[in-house]
Amino acid sequence: MSEKKNENSMEDIVSLCKRRGFVFPSSEIYGGFSAVYDYGPYGAELAKNIKSAWWKTMVQENENIVGLDSSIFMHPKVWEASGHTSGFSDPLAECKKCHTRVRVDHLLEEAGVFADEKMSAEEINKLLKENKEKLKCPKCSSSNFSEAKEFNLLVQSNLGNFTGDWSKHPVYLRGETCQGIYVNFKNVIDSTRVKIPFGIAQIGKAFRNEITARQFIFRKREFEQMEMQYFVHPDEAMKIYEEWRERRWQFYMDLGIKKENLKWREHENLVFYAKAAWDIEYKYPFGFKELEGVHYRTDYDLKQHAKFSGKDLSYRDPQTGEKYIPHVVETSGGVDRAFLAVITDVITKEKLEDGSERVVMKFPKNLAPIKVAIFPLLKNKPELLKKAREIYDNLKSRYMCEFDDNGNIGKRYRRQDEIGTPYCVTVDFDTLEDETVTVRDRDTMEQERVKIGELESYFNF
Repeated sequence: MSEKKNENSMEDIVSLCKRRGFVFPSSEIYGGFSAVYDYGPYGAELAKNIKSAWWKTMVQENENIVGLDSSIFMHPKVWEASGHTSGFSDPLAECKKCHTRVRVDHLLEEAGVFADEKMSAEEINKLLKENKEKLKCPKCSSSNFSEAKEFNLLVQSNLGNFTGDWSKHPVYLRGETCQGIYVNFKNVIDSTRVKIPFGIAQIGKAFRNEITARQFIFRKREFEQMEMQYFVHPDEAMKIYEEWRERRWQFYMDLGIKKENLKWREHENLVFYAKAAWDIEYKYPFGFKELEGVHYRTDYDLKQHAKFSGKDLSYRDPQTGEKYIPHVVETSGGVDRAFLAVITDVITKEKLEDGSERVVMKFPKNLAPIKVAIFPLLKNKPELLKKAREIYDNLKSRYMCEFDDNGNIGKRYRRQDEIGTPYCVTVDFDTLEDETVTVRDRDTMEQERVKIGELESYFNF
């Protein structure tokens, strides 16, 4: 058996995700809905397992990090204080031939021209003019674009507005989850025993009115973030920042991501309030792109919310009595981007000794959507079905299991390989005599007879 180098295209990944129930286009029976996707049965399990691994690493294993689940809707002043209503935008240009609107930084990037996200509209338009002939409309391939204009990414809602003129007083779906952490800083301090340094972690949905939908689930209009804001004394901030950089890199190592597919990238132009910003990038089929950001945001966020709310968000050290606004070290990763990285990393094509090829997702066992599949050798033998059902019923409360009696054993193995199931258990006629089953390992394809009563100890999850 030989393993091929992982060179799956984006088309291969999208096809496999759809065919095997990982990711579906949203509202597909109505033609889909651009840049919105649904997780299918196996995708929902994989996403849950990724989030569970993150929560365990962040909250369960850290005495000084607590969890939070803040609301998607927040007071509009939150977004004014954070700068989102005035500065949360992307440069937008329109094709003069077909009137398709596209992000200019994406156009430039595809033409091999770097455009920093902090460039002004004037700087962006200068690049647009200088590289006009290189730029192609994604719809009609024309190179004739309008000047770039800023397009705000916040998604507006008419929640609670019954006047009909909600555009004058909009409410927003949150553009990021961290603001819910900042506005609950005082509540957490007052209701728990945490002391600086401490963190608040959250997993939740965020929404952005992305102009250009592309790269599958990498860039979605509705996405899920895994964020932790770590509140520290200003004098300790840079030391703690470097510690978190190491810890977040290790998380992806522990998640099973291949080291050669990860790298660090430092932000070239920092926003005015930040002191340091590095991204962990993953080598997706379309190149190295951001997987998670680790940022030192200083005390900007708490100061802004204190200013706009009129509330005191300072911290008083219980030992020294020193009062100060804590600085923040942020770790921010995307569930969808981690999902795509894991899928990309584990899809493996193997050439078998008989000349055939199999596709297998070699998930780490803790991430595999289905941990154990149970088969009766034949579906038309009631005694085999009954015994297989008994084993399934005994294991399902501990592991995510699947019962499969459809098709021959070879086809069932291939189906489980493609969804990444670590173990398959087959009930045959010998089982009825000696209470043993055949356990087949996904990665080695080796088979072993195991006593039914020893299955739980055999599976090492």
